[in-house]
Amino acid sequence: MNDGKPNWWSRPSTPPEAARIPTPSPAEEGDFPLQAPDPAESAVPEPAAEAPAAPTVDMTKEPAAAEPTPSEPAPAVPAPSEPAPSESAPAVPAPAVTAAEPVPAPETRAVAPVPAAPRPLHEPDEYRTPPYGEPGPWAPAPPVQHPAAPVPPPQAAVPPQGAVPPPQGPVPPHAWGQYDPWGAGPGAVPPPPRKKSRRGLALVGALAFALLTGVIGGGVGAYVERNGGIGTVELPQAEAGSADRAPDSVAGIAAGALPGVVTLHVSGGGSAGTGTGFVLDNRGHILTNNHVVDAAATSGDITVTFSSGETASAKLIGKDTGYDLAVVQVTGVRGLKPLPLGNSDDVRVGDPVVAIGAPFDLSNTVTSGIISAKERPITAGGEKGDGSDISYVDALQTDAPINPGNSGGPLLDGKGRVIGINSAIRAAGGSGEGDGGSGGQAGSIGLGFAIPVNQGKRVAEELINTGKATHPVIGVSLDMQFNGDGARVGDKGKDGTPSVTPDGPAAKAGLRPGDVITKVDGQRVHNGEELIVKIRAHRPGDALALTLTRDGRELTRTVTLGSAQGT
Repeated sequence: MNDGKPNWWSRPSTPPEAARIPTPSPAEEGDFPLQAPDPAESAVPEPAAEAPAAPTVDMTKEPAAAEPTPSEPAPAVPAPSEPAPSESAPAVPAPAVTAAEPVPAPETRAVAPVPAAPRPLHEPDEYRTPPYGEPGPWAPAPPVQHPAAPVPPPQAAVPPQGAVPPPQGPVPPHAWGQYDPWGAGPGAVPPPPRKKSRRGLALVGALAFALLTGVIGGGVGAYVERNGGIGTVELPQAEAGSADRAPDSVAGIAAGALPGVVTLHVSGGGSAGTGTGFVLDNRGHILTNNHVVDAAATSGDITVTFSSGETASAKLIGKDTGYDLAVVQVTGVRGLKPLPLGNSDDVRVGDPVVAIGAPFDLSNTVTSGIISAKERPITAGGEKGDGSDISYVDALQTDAPINPGNSGGPLLDGKGRVIGINSAIRAAGGSGEGDGGSGGQAGSIGLGFAIPVNQGKRVAEELINTGKATHPVIGVSLDMQFNGDGARVGDKGKDGTPSVTPDGPAAKAGLRPGDVITKVDGQRVHNGEELIVKIRAHRPGDALALTLTRDGRELTRTVTLGSAQGT
């Protein structure tokens, strides 16, 4: 509001301060004077102090001063005039309009005419006023003002009726804010923070929640999968049942036979071995293989361990290399359980069998299988090189696993009866039979061989009764180098003796040197070893029908087997 006092970007000064403000110097040459209004039009008597007249403003013109706030009327813009001789306030230039103040729609309102101020000596220089110049020395320092909320742009003041508006200064290239010499300037005011999109925050939160739940769920699932659940684990289990098994089952057969099976540990002659045997009678006789106890033949120790863990020393009763059988005896042992003997002639291919032994010194090992074949001619031994330790067996073949240490153990039928004595295996990559032979240390490949119990019974009885076993013979020397089909009678015997023993079984039957025997009781033989096996499968005194070829003719001769002392 214009109350006749200076208004220069600050509050009105007190009368003493206004009196001390010096009068501006006269205009110099080169200044740009402002056009003064006509005194006749602008001269108006000074209004009374108690009720100043309201100025009339033309809102169609660009305002020269900022629009006051609604609570304060717009100050009148005095026109340049001559200074009065008396003490008066200097002319106040119009304040600049800041760009931050929006300009409202122009409107026209009637304002009372403003009396003309005394005309200064020279026109004011607009370039010496803010924002292009400095505040005059008579102006007090403006107060520091900070940016405020946008206010409506000032409305142009309507000059009095007939008054000539002052010339407009050049429009600055950009809007200016309120002058603040101590402030950092409008450029230092940071822009208001940009509001984040709630939708983006919601999406980020949803993704974070999904990731968290996925990690937790995966961890819980992995824990449950590895540990089978959460909490104490209680596994289902069947109730305790009966321990009894059917007598003809593998478990039933093993339970009845194990008390009669023993493990033998033999040492002597710089060697040691492990094998198996089984009890023959209550007198303590035990049947096993000859190659199991061979190390203790002259002097050595034999220890027998029963399935209960009880041990006892044993002595050798008799052995036979040709049959690979031996009998040992323990004394002072009570509660012996002999195993019943079956009939190997009644065995058929495919019958179930159970083998018991101590493979690799693992005593009381039970395996099962079937009879794979019968009358398999096999030979074992032969380490001495003179043939005296070779055994010939017309064996039962089984696929029940047999390994080194099973030798001498029983091969049982479905009723728990002994039908064979486990003696040999066919090793992969080797041709030796017998788990003590050259190929015996290999594991089982399902080719095991057992001496028929009928043959074992006869030999065991002879060994127990006489200490020696007899072998059936026909009284001929065979040509073991013959490559044809069959067993050929040699031209000469050992040490130049006749190949056909005089007055022997073969000589009595009419056999001659050079004859080729092709069948025994109708069964084919392909070499000399098979012929020996077939003959030893019988007892001395048995009559055999031999089919032979002579000079291209096929002949049949009947031979009654003789007897020879075994070693």
